Amino acid sequence: MLMQDFNLAFDSPLLSVWLIFWAFVLDRVVGDPRKIPHPVVVIGTFIAGLENLLNRGGSNRRKLGGIVLVLIIVPGTYFLTWGLVLILSRINSWLGLLGSLWLLSTAFASKSLAQAASEICRLLTDRDLTGARRKLSWIVGRDTAELPTGEVVRGTVETVAENIVDGVTSPLFYALLGGVPLALAYKAVNTLDSMVGYKNKRYLNFGWAGARLDDLANFVPARLTALLLVIIAFAKGLDWRAALKAVRKDAPKHPSPNSGFPESAVAGALSIRLGGWSSYGGVKSFRAYMGEERDNLIPEHIMETVKLMFAAGWLFLTIGLII
Repeated sequence: MLMQDFNLAFDSPLLSVWLIFWAFVLDRVVGDPRKIPHPVVVIGTFIAGLENLLNRGGSNRRKLGGIVLVLIIVPGTYFLTWGLVLILSRINSWLGLLGSLWLLSTAFASKSLAQAASEICRLLTDRDLTGARRKLSWIVGRDTAELPTGEVVRGTVETVAENIVDGVTSPLFYALLGGVPLALAYKAVNTLDSMVGYKNKRYLNFGWAGARLDDLANFVPARLTALLLVIIAFAKGLDWRAALKAVRKDAPKHPSPNSGFPESAVAGALSIRLGGWSSYGGVKSFRAYMGEERDNLIPEHIMETVKLMFAAGWLFLTIGLII
């Protein structure tokens, strides 16, 4: 009966309840073992190789090359994933099941993100500001060498809050809609944006298509996530009214059409203010404020944000599976 259910789940646009649930649990418990090749690394290798061929010439040619890159990477990831699961299931039903479970678990990033954030919190608690700065530099693009404690906390909280969507709720959204292949295709979109979606001379035109597709892919999940964070804030006795106010007032001010929604919800719920000045390669940049500064940023806010991330993931999964 189990194998029959698995075959039906593979043929359906929707993955079965148990496969999505256990894949989410697997990421929560195991995360990304370093000794096992990660699909995102494979996707990134293909992106880097194709960039060398396509990111050339004038602005129009580079933009066209970026569109071609998207048309190769995203559908390619979808159909390669679909084919791999099909081959594994034809060899052995259990092998297909385990392969699907592992592939889907790699679409999530809750454990790795929580580990990095927890380590920064621990270093700050131990008054190892230099170590916390160094660890933060591994997960953000801003300059961290001279940041005070509050700014290290801000950078960590912002990164965790933003990645509630990229690493948790968006992969769940697309897994629920289209199973393993669509969840991995979403990760391909996300990887494209993280590798070539920069507004600099090299990627402004070439990364345009990838960045716009990532904005489109996260549009609905980001707004659903903000709503769930407000609900979680109410359930946990946090300031849900401030969270709702921040989402309505501040989220549209964020330079990203999506990142402001989880960031503003977290800021309001925790009674803190995110955004402000940051330095990237020595160049200062201002990002609109999210939330109101009623409490100073302290290391405990990092762990509170991690708890909100996990709660949002479980609530999103529960509602999605019920629907």
